[in-house]
Amino acid sequence: MITFEDLAVYFTWEEWQNMNQAQKILYRDVMLETYSSLFSLGHCMTKPDLILKLEQGAEPWMGEECLHHSLPGYMNLPPVPTPPQTIISGGDQHNTSSYSVYMGELMSMRGNMSRLHNSIEPRVMDDEMLKLAVSEQGPREEAGQLAKQEGILFKDVLTLRLDFQNILHIDNLWQFENLRKLQLDNNIIERIEGLENLVHLVWLDLSFNNIEVIEGLDSLVNLEDLSLFNNRISRIDSLDALGKLQVLSLGNNQIDNIMNLVYLRRFKCLRTLSLAGNPIAQAEDYKMFIYAYLPDLVYLDFRRIGDHMKELAEAKHQYSTDELKHREHLAQARLEAEQAQRAELEAHKAAFVDRLNDSFLFDSMYAEDVEGNKLSYLPGVGELLETYKDKFVTICVNIFEYGLKQQEKRKIELDTFTECIQEAIQENQEQGKLKIAQFEEKHSLSLSNIREASELPTAERIAECDQDITELFNALMTLEMQLAEQLEETISMFERNIVDLVGLFIENVQSLMAQCRDLENHHHEKLLEISINTLEKMVKGEPDEDLPDDVRALFVDKDTIVNAVGASHDIHLLKIDNREDELVTRINSWCTQLVDKIHRDEITRNRKRVREINQYIDHAQRELESLESPDMD
Repeated sequence: MITFEDLAVYFTWEEWQNMNQAQKILYRDVMLETYSSLFSLGHCMTKPDLILKLEQGAEPWMGEECLHHSLPGYMNLPPVPTPPQTIISGGDQHNTSSYSVYMGELMSMRGNMSRLHNSIEPRVMDDEMLKLAVSEQGPREEAGQLAKQEGILFKDVLTLRLDFQNILHIDNLWQFENLRKLQLDNNIIERIEGLENLVHLVWLDLSFNNIEVIEGLDSLVNLEDLSLFNNRISRIDSLDALGKLQVLSLGNNQIDNIMNLVYLRRFKCLRTLSLAGNPIAQAEDYKMFIYAYLPDLVYLDFRRIGDHMKELAEAKHQYSTDELKHREHLAQARLEAEQAQRAELEAHKAAFVDRLNDSFLFDSMYAEDVEGNKLSYLPGVGELLETYKDKFVTICVNIFEYGLKQQEKRKIELDTFTECIQEAIQENQEQGKLKIAQFEEKHSLSLSNIREASELPTAERIAECDQDITELFNALMTLEMQLAEQLEETISMFERNIVDLVGLFIENVQSLMAQCRDLENHHHEKLLEISINTLEKMVKGEPDEDLPDDVRALFVDKDTIVNAVGASHDIHLLKIDNREDELVTRINSWCTQLVDKIHRDEITRNRKRVREINQYIDHAQRELESLESPDMD
């Protein structure tokens, strides 16, 4: 029967110090997974000292007498090379090969262990599996017993190991909302899914599965370490949300396009990358390409990248990288411009005057006005439209500028109100803390005297303590009632002020919108006059030869042309009315929601404070009652 000692690999203190962080992490993962596999198969019932050290975060190096166990089939494997300079430099010296072989065999062993489970039926990530995993990986000794009695809430779990479980689908993890580390390696998972709620995840291991496409990671914005080693991935993409990514393991996959690695330039925090075992790793220029295109990388395939190699790579690929940097700079400039434009639009929306700083409203009036566009071909209408548009846009800009000024006034009013509320609450809390401190000083002394008294506590002493508690309760409740009244008055004053500001804004906007209607009415009259004159000329046989046929079709008779001009006028008025109604509705809704939220927040605060006072007083009462009724032997 295979034992853990048959598979384990040990290091001396000196060898352990020569390993970098990525190498140590790999070693730890392989040893823990090896033990887990043997344990699940019933081959390792007693936990080895090495595993205990790794689980506790201790350094796992051993004394010389424990060394060197070797991997099966590699009894002559040399120890880790010392000194480590050749590994750290990232050079190709011969004495680094033994370590590369060793790390490769660790990976191979990891894969071999997963194959032990191939005959097991696929399992479902159900509640039973999750509860068992949480229970086994929870606290030990007394804390563990207490946790088993009371139960461990999934939302309180920070680390979860589900390796070697033959899991096919990721599911039922939505309750682990505060999870930081998730281990799902050595399963048969085919798709990355079910991780949407794990927004706090920092470390994710999906190595040794059957994943073909990178997906389902959009919500993992805090992820720093991602392992997809030994899957079936052929393309690196869909990682855009992982802005904090530092370590990415994609070794032993099917990535064959070296230009795909340019995608990783967007991850400014990426420092460690593993791609060994992919088709691209066989390319002659593989390492130099990565050094040049990913200049911030520190480790590649478990080796530190030397500065000299980076310089050589930069010189070799300078032309192409310079061109790429130029394109990235242009793209970044466009992105920043778009972001600034979106931010500006959001600010305008907050002031309820979005799209009123240009000709948007005027243009929208004619966007669906078929008849109006036809009539613009009439003689004299072009000049009329230009004058109309200039005056109309001027009024819209006036509304826009006035809206921004009013938004600033509302913001100042809200900031002043919030500051007043916070100051009142803070002052009240200080007074409450002072009263509690005074009470606790006196109460602690009274309780100490009662406990130290040889005779039973007298009724007078108990009554005095009880009176102190009652007085504290009354004092705290009085403070809270005073604060509630003060805040209610402040809220009422703010409500009046904000309602007045909103009312004034609406009144002035409606006045300006009325000017837009007056302009439209004037334009309508002029346009109708021109249209009638044109009709009369046509009747007299004096047609304008330059008019398009669809325009001529309007001049059949007076009713037809009057209806066409009227339809255009109605569309314009409707657009103006809709924009005014939208503005008024939005700002009224904002005002109502703001005031309602302020009232709800105050009710919630008041109830919470009263509950805190009652809980504190109840605790003091129970403490006193325990002295009134001491246990009698």
